[in-house]
Amino acid sequence: MKNKLFLNLAAILFLSSYSLLNAQTTSVEDFIPSSVNQAGKQYPQVNSEGKVRVQISAPDAKYVQLDIGAVKYDLTKDENGVWTGESAPQDEGFHYYQLNIDGASVPDPNSLYFYGASRWGSGIEIPAKDQDFYALKEVPHGQVREQIYFSETSKDMRRCFIYTPPGYDNDLTKRYPVLYLQHGGGEDETGWSNQGRVNLIMDNLIAEGKARPFIIVMDNGTWRMPRRDENAPRDTTQPQTWPPKNWADGFMNTLLNDIIPMVDKEYRTIANQEYRAMAGLSMGGMQTRVITLANPDVFSYVGMFSGGSISPKDIQNSPAFKEKVKLVFISYGGRELENPRRGPWGDPKENTKALQDAGMNTHFYVSPLTAHEWQSWRRGFYQFAPLLFND
Repeated sequence: MKNKLFLNLAAILFLSSYSLLNAQTTSVEDFIPSSVNQAGKQYPQVNSEGKVRVQISAPDAKYVQLDIGAVKYDLTKDENGVWTGESAPQDEGFHYYQLNIDGASVPDPNSLYFYGASRWGSGIEIPAKDQDFYALKEVPHGQVREQIYFSETSKDMRRCFIYTPPGYDNDLTKRYPVLYLQHGGGEDETGWSNQGRVNLIMDNLIAEGKARPFIIVMDNGTWRMPRRDENAPRDTTQPQTWPPKNWADGFMNTLLNDIIPMVDKEYRTIANQEYRAMAGLSMGGMQTRVITLANPDVFSYVGMFSGGSISPKDIQNSPAFKEKVKLVFISYGGRELENPRRGPWGDPKENTKALQDAGMNTHFYVSPLTAHEWQSWRRGFYQFAPLLFND
């Protein structure tokens, strides 16, 4: 009798555990196609939990995985050779992903392609509760223009994208302030308009009367470690720093000597320091830090999204920065600050408060429940833009 009771109890516990596990792994079946799918494609899909489901026909493949958020998820093949699988819930906003087919990482042929992680790959949007601020709406729209130019600094042809606000071509006497806005490492000049939707954010802010119209210049600031001569002796007498000393000089020279003069010549800008800003995300934020500290006579507003901060020591070494810069804006994703990588600049929130205490106009913004990703930077820009060029 005792044995039977024990077996019944064990069966109940097993079934309860199985039901709980099954409830945890079963997805809510309200999947819909991603908003950044190629036309007519039903996959990838997203559900209300933020899970991503992908599907691809690969009859001869031995295994297929979904690679998203630095985690690989195995897909299952049906009798027709179609592989299907899904991820754990993802944070709100835009995410890069790839498919791994028999060990080869490839873009999903169903999604639109975006340049990130130093390659063209797939992307997906997890609907966000606050996505209205970057939604495509029936409001006056500006233009994102492709600008080709020759750089005397690098002796080659270059490309940037330039946002001009609604009505730019209507009044040919009106001039505009300019923001130079930089992408992150492994991305390029397409990032802020494609992934960041910065043009739609601006269109909506302008339509709501929350931001002054201004021009945005998005150029390619890609930087790579120079190749070292393996036969050359290493200099062990100098301390090793990261980023290396003078790492931003190449893009700084191109920006100051080529890009800004070209933009002031080709577009109706207000070509002076008071109406010129620079900002960037991650690597672009670090470039912004170096370039604006070295050139406070060129830029009046500074924004850094997940890209370090300005420290009290920085302004001690560049007293003109404190005198001339009207705004220092720093932002991060909340998940970044849970385990912060402070780097050589110290704590960004403490630095920003110290600058404020020293008399500077500073703002510190934290994007809730996002990490080092585009939703953090979209939200950061949304907070930053209304603060610019308000005399």
